[in-house]
Amino acid sequence: MPAETVIFGPGHPPENLLLLLDGRVRVQQITENGREIVLYRVHAGESCILTTACLLAFEDYTAEGVAEKEVEAVMIPRAAFDDAMSNSPAFRRFVFTAYSRRITDLFLTVEEIAFGRMDARLAAKLLELGDQGLVTATHGVLAAELGTAREVVSRQMAEFQRRGWVEQRRGAVELADMAALKKFVEANPV
Repeated sequence: MPAETVIFGPGHPPENLLLLLDGRVRVQQITENGREIVLYRVHAGESCILTTACLLAFEDYTAEGVAEKEVEAVMIPRAAFDDAMSNSPAFRRFVFTAYSRRITDLFLTVEEIAFGRMDARLAAKLLELGDQGLVTATHGVLAAELGTAREVVSRQMAEFQRRGWVEQRRGAVELADMAALKKFVEANPV
């Protein structure tokens, strides 16, 4: 599937479990007023916890999955998934181990959103996304990544720029002082 393909969306039942061989899928929730929050990403070698949950419970999706990069995946149709869950202890162990790991990650995300300091979370996200000192993302995209409002990110970015940690450009952020950002994150763990 090419980049930017919507792989699944709210209100649709899962038809397959995808095991990613290559690429990355962003799973996000979109509110009625259009605000986005990134729940997690599925990388090569992983499967989607939401798809697993929906397959197990015979429920429709409540969020959407979008290919961030071109995706190559193996599709396991629902009938084969159900059969493997019933008859293959190794497959069942794989599914529930992945499910358990991802649920733990999701709870950590909720905890960060509810209780984490936004300045430290933003600094950590910039370091995570800062490929060679450059983050190509708007304030809106960063807000969606962090589960907050664009205005909150803009205010914090202005403070980071005032401190000399970042230089803002249209659609990008240069990490001017990565060492200071790292030190800040270490002093304020998220």
